[in-house]
Amino acid sequence: MHKELATKQQVIETWKEGLAPVISKASRVLILGSLPGDISLRLQQYYANPRNQFWGILGAVYGCTLQSSYEEKINFALERGLALWDVLKAADRKGSLDANITKAIPNEFGELLSAYPNIGVIALNGRRAAADFRSIQRRDPDLFVARQCIELPSTSGVPGRNILPLREKINRWAAIRDAEHTVPRETHSATRETRT
Repeated sequence: MHKELATKQQVIETWKEGLAPVISKASRVLILGSLPGDISLRLQQYYANPRNQFWGILGAVYGCTLQSSYEEKINFALERGLALWDVLKAADRKGSLDANITKAIPNEFGELLSAYPNIGVIALNGRRAAADFRSIQRRDPDLFVARQCIELPSTSGVPGRNILPLREKINRWAAIRDAEHTVPRETHSATRETRT
């Protein structure tokens, strides 16, 4: 009995559900991670782990030093036409490493892209996000046919064999700034929205 309860508790602790998208009607570039890490899930904030280089890279790409508050970081992104979400809605994962993801459930992109048709660029943060997204794309190619997809190096600060130097990551992530200028601008304000 105790063993069965312990197993159920372990399943609950390893089942992770992602965050609602941060997006506005003015968003033109959708940045997709794989699934938020445990610190981000606990704080309900994208890229909350201080080891993750996302916010620093974003600031460097746009030539700014981002403020420390999450609200200011989100406003910074939205004002530049950026939206944040993840490829996966939920998955079983021990810890925060993408390598531990199993039983993945993808997010519903059809509904989001229908509600926010100005999204013209999809930026994929890291190999796992790219691989899972390409799988979704193969199943429903028409949904993404008019949208540019960019595969970018992971902003994770976890050491590994194929991790690029920070300067190289910044150079590659500049693609979101360049691509953003290719998407027609609408007159919608960048008021923050979250969807559940």
